[in-house]
Amino acid sequence: MIKVYEVKGQQSTMKKISRRTFIMNTTLATAAVGAGLPNLEVRQKESLFVHHVYFWLKKPGNEADRAKLMEGLEKLSAVPNIKMVHIGTPAETNRSVIERGYAVSWLCFFKNLEDEEIYQKHPIHLKFVEEYSHLWEKVIVYDSVGPKR
Repeated sequence: MIKVYEVKGQQSTMKKISRRTFIMNTTLATAAVGAGLPNLEVRQKESLFVHHVYFWLKKPGNEADRAKLMEGLEKLSAVPNIKMVHIGTPAETNRSVIERGYAVSWLCFFKNLEDEEIYQKHPIHLKFVEEYSHLWEKVIVYDSVGPKR
């Protein structure tokens, strides 16, 4: 016989079960947990393409230009194959490794490289560059790919 503690609420009680029942329950529990692993493996194999763009304005500190650029990015977020988008401005953090000289950041996620390439050629993206590029003097892009978590 094996002693097993059952917890209900804040009370625990001791229950005796046979070794056979204990092994069978443990085996069933292990199998149930293991059944979820293939889904976990599939999820980890899916990749995500991240496109992060930082914009420096020609007129730094010009709030009207920053608002105009952010308006353009809102329009750009309508590209259908973008999975998720974030438009931001520098946070009020202060550490030596933080770059805060940019005016606006554009972060978007794609299913894969192919979707990002479609985005680059999409009419909404081309129109954004045409209508808003006069606002910035510098753009830095960081693209990365990795497993979806």
